[in-house]
Order: sequence, then C-alpha cells, then structure tokens
Amino acid sequence: MKNLVGTCVFGQSGGPSSVINSSAAGVFIEALKQKNITAVYGAQHGIKGILDENFYDISKEDLNELWLLKNTPSSALGSVRYKLKDASVDDTDYKRILEVFKKYNVRYFFYNGGNDSMDTCNKISKYLLSSGYNCNIIGVPKTIDNDLYGTDHCPGYGSAAKYVATTMMELNLDATVYNSGQVTIVEIMGRNAGWLTAAASLASATGGEGADLIYLPELPFDIEKFLESVRNVTENSQGKCIVAVSEGIKDIDGRYIAETLATLSASKDNFGHTQLGGLAVSLANLVKNKLNCKVRAIEFSLMQRCAAHLASAVDVEEAFTAGQMAVKAACAGETDKMVVFVRDDSSSGVYKCVPTLIDVALAANTEKKVPLEWITPDGTWLKKEFIDYALPLIQGESKAPLENGLPRFARLAKILVPKI
Repeated sequence: MKNLVGTCVFGQSGGPSSVINSSAAGVFIEALKQKNITAVYGAQHGIKGILDENFYDISKEDLNELWLLKNTPSSALGSVRYKLKDASVDDTDYKRILEVFKKYNVRYFFYNGGNDSMDTCNKISKYLLSSGYNCNIIGVPKTIDNDLYGTDHCPGYGSAAKYVATTMMELNLDATVYNSGQVTIVEIMGRNAGWLTAAASLASATGGEGADLIYLPELPFDIEKFLESVRNVTENSQGKCIVAVSEGIKDIDGRYIAETLATLSASKDNFGHTQLGGLAVSLANLVKNKLNCKVRAIEFSLMQRCAAHLASAVDVEEAFTAGQMAVKAACAGETDKMVVFVRDDSSSGVYKCVPTLIDVALAANTEKKVPLEWITPDGTWLKKEFIDYALPLIQGESKAPLENGLPRFARLAKILVPKI
C-alpha cells in the first residue's frame, strides 16, 4: 500500500555473512531519508526481538558507524534461528507480532535472510493482510549457500566463494610442499546445494592451484568411487591429493555421508535441519585406513562466512543495493516481495546484474541447486559454465579501514527503544 506513514523495523536471521551488514547499512541509511518513515528500528535477534519487544533506535546511531557496517561481518543486530508455525496450526506468535506492530505503528518490515527467513516474511505478510493491518514487507536476500530461488545469485555468496577459492590456493601451496605424500580433505558449507564448494574450482580455473577433486551434494556420493579417485590422483602426483567436499553430500539413498561415516544421531537445529559437521575428519580416517597414507582434515566452518578481509567489492555493493531497494520499493507501495538480481546477458561480456522484485512466496523454502549440466559426468569437477557464472561475483576488494593495523568495524551504540 502506498503512502503508509509509520515505523520501519529491520531484522537479521539465519547464518551471518561478511556482507549481511552491508544490506543493513543500505536499509538504515535509506530509511532515515524517507519522509513517510517516522522511526527506524533494528530488531534484536531478528523475529525474537519483535516478539520480545526489543528494538534498537537506529536514529541514535552515528551515521559514520552505519556506513562502516558495509565492511563489518556477522549480524550487527544479532541473528536467530526461529521458525514460525503456520498460523492455521498456532497463531500465538502472529497475534503477538500484530500487537507489537500496532503498538509501535510499524508500517514497514524488512527481514534479511535465506529460505526460512523469506518464509517468515511471507507468513507474516499473509497474516497481517488477513487481519486488515497495512504493513509493507520486503525480504532482503542473504545466504552464502547461494540457494535462494529466483535470484541469479545471493548477497554473501560472492565473498564466501572468494574466501573458498583463495584459501584453497593457499592450502595447495602448503599441503604440497614436502617430498612425501599427503591427502588433504577440506569440508565446505552447503547442506543441499553445492554452490560454495563449487567455488573451489575457481582456484584452478584462474591459474592457481586448488583442489584435485570436488564433490557436491547435487549428485550421490559413492564411497568406493571416491576412494578410487583419490588413489588415481595420488598415483599420478607423488602421493598428493586435495579434495574439496560439501558438508551435505549424501549417498544414493539420500542419507548424509557425515551421518553414515560417523554414525551420528540425527540431531536437528531449530529449523528442523540435520546438524552437520565432522565430515572431513571421517573421510580422512576412511582414506587413511583404506589407502594407508598420510591425511589431513580441514573444516572451513565459520571462517568462510565471516572473512570480510577477503570480501568481494561486487558482493558488498550489491548487498548494500539490496537493502536500499527494499526500502524504496516498500515506500513505493510494494509488499510481500523479495529483492532479487537478474543478470543482464546483453552487456557484451561485461558483468551486470539488475535488482528487481519477485513474490517472496516463490523463494520461501525453495532451494536453488547447481545445475547438473555444470558438473562433470564423473561428479568430481565443475565445467566452464560455472566458472563463467561465478568469476564476476568475486571481483574487486572492499575492506574496512584500518585502525592500529587491524580492521575498524562498526561500533553501534545499540540504544534500546523504551517499551511502551
């Protein structure tokens, strides 16, 4: 609805990234300019901050600190993993959200996250509409997994991909220095989509040395074929092999290899997803026992999503643009939408992506995977199509200014709004 006048609330959800705060900066700086937005609040720990009525007053922040958010990693407001039940099953949270929105006259709501966060946007939007409460809601995309449907790529992915490719090159130089053999297995994030692990191929594609084998969750993982491939590589490279593997690889029956090898119990996170981890160690033990060779297991873990020192300039600016556009779109009357990027293929070889909007329901709980035609038939490498897709996303540098030789990240005052 156009010409709504009232408060805007912005929240962050799910796993952080090195550019999630760049989107926050885009939202905050743009919202503070809008005449119809009477107050700008940041929700403490996402949707939980709304339910608990905990808001930061962004108007009380130093503008320079808000600009520093562009190069500050992680979630400045605090994140959360909280999944709303369907209102038809339990509308308790929705009633509370409506109560809080009415109390603070919230007319604009922006939520920054991935698939589950877009589901939250959609559910709240539908509930408020059915309740007759006008509030424009726009989802701001974020995920290093790059698995959000409807967008060419997602803010957060380019920088994480740059970290993966760079670190694989550095690992290669270290792991191959000795005159004795070693198999190095690197575990990279990615539950059901292998976009981040696929970025390991960028290291070799650009002239550097990276992984020898890459395994994505898009194809079934066969342990015996894996061992055979490792053996073949080591036999032709003085006993050395570097493997990049997605944490979410599964066997042909859909069971996570991490669970199979480590006989893990099916523990779940708050969204109901199986908690992964430890795959590299399990595969390394398998290789050591079966091939009788020296092995090293490495898990990138949180480093791949907080490495702002390797952030892509393209990623930082697009994340900021996504936040800006969300506010402009909402103030123009758009609601129940998500910001996406559409690649312009008519730009004569020059990378260009145009931001636009799609219905947020299309992205809610829908995963975009690496196209199978971009993966080699043996399932161990990526084709040129992926390289052409991903290379433009990791270009340029964008870093925080230095203070005493270290990054000067944003230091928000985080002044809480008095509860009404």
